[in-house]
Amino acid sequence: MKTMKRRPGMVMAGLATGLLLAAGGAGAQGAKVKVGFMLPYTGTYAALGNAIENGFRLYVQEQGGKLGGRELEYFKVDDESEPAKATDNVNKLVKRDQVDVLVGTVHSGVALGMAKVARETKTLMINPNAGADAVTGAMCAPNIFRTSFSNWQPGYAMGKVMAEKGHKRAVTLTWKYAAGDESVGGFREGFEAGGGKVQKDLTVPFPNVEFQALLTEIASLKPDAVYVFFAGGGAVKFVKDYAAAGLNKTIPLYGAGFLTDGTLEAQGDAAQGLLTTLHYADGLTNAKEKTFRAGYMAAYKAEPDVYAMQGYDAGQLLGAGLAAVKGDVKNQAPLIAAMEKATIDSPRGPFTMSKAHNPVQDIYLRKVEGKQNKVVNVAIKGLADPARGCKM
Repeated sequence: MKTMKRRPGMVMAGLATGLLLAAGGAGAQGAKVKVGFMLPYTGTYAALGNAIENGFRLYVQEQGGKLGGRELEYFKVDDESEPAKATDNVNKLVKRDQVDVLVGTVHSGVALGMAKVARETKTLMINPNAGADAVTGAMCAPNIFRTSFSNWQPGYAMGKVMAEKGHKRAVTLTWKYAAGDESVGGFREGFEAGGGKVQKDLTVPFPNVEFQALLTEIASLKPDAVYVFFAGGGAVKFVKDYAAAGLNKTIPLYGAGFLTDGTLEAQGDAAQGLLTTLHYADGLTNAKEKTFRAGYMAAYKAEPDVYAMQGYDAGQLLGAGLAAVKGDVKNQAPLIAAMEKATIDSPRGPFTMSKAHNPVQDIYLRKVEGKQNKVVNVAIKGLADPARGCKM
């Protein structure tokens, strides 16, 4: 058999190709992971968006500024809590900035727009707040994860709690948008399963905070209790208006935890004694919670809230994925597999991912005492969202 002789040109070309490949691999490994924050930085939810980003950055700082051995580069877009702008805004990050990972958002309507683009472009997306059921339901996808909750989860838990307290008739009130509708839907499911009945569902357009006519209607309906879904500035206004109308003395008010999370300073005495359900609470004693609170206070001179915690856990989840692929964010299949299998040591307590990529987690009953949402007990242990419509 004849041995083929290599010409000098072929040898040089091969060496050059090898050097280019090696340089490319090294360059890719040395390049920063591009993280795109699409969060509300203005308007009703501005404080929430800032807390999420702060939490995420805190976790990265704790890891020496790197995840999976790679430094991160941040890009930011203010989504203005405006669903109509969601597609254009997310495309600024995906197409213009070419981010590797999307982190967002707060408003459920905006999150649905983000998830649609993430599905189409196969961009890794971590949702650190918006509870839109469809994100891990009908719109679920291998590259989409959530580190917060589905709207159904705290609503369902509070329905169960209120039924167990013996309330038979309830009125619900929320902004008329996806998060409110789904939270009330979860509440109704839990409340009616326990023998309760919803007398009437009341709504107000988002982000309207004129509640007087609705408070008058609640007074005339005389329910055993009221369940509401509000957050941010709207939650502050509603709680104060409810107390000012004197309804808190005759008709107990309950809500998903966002009613009193990040809002207690502004709500003052009007919030005292309120019961809410959420996957986080003040007074938790696990070790991670203690170090998280100390670290957040040191970094930002403020107490962390649920939004900061969810941002922190978004960083943890991404870190678990990047560690498995040694920082190679483009190696998406094993990165996703590692995120799916991860048990996150969260300040809320450990949680895992459901098949639809929503946290399987404890939901706490909390009571407002002073400026804290103190844990009363675990309302439901290891609650998984039903992920209706998810095909993955």
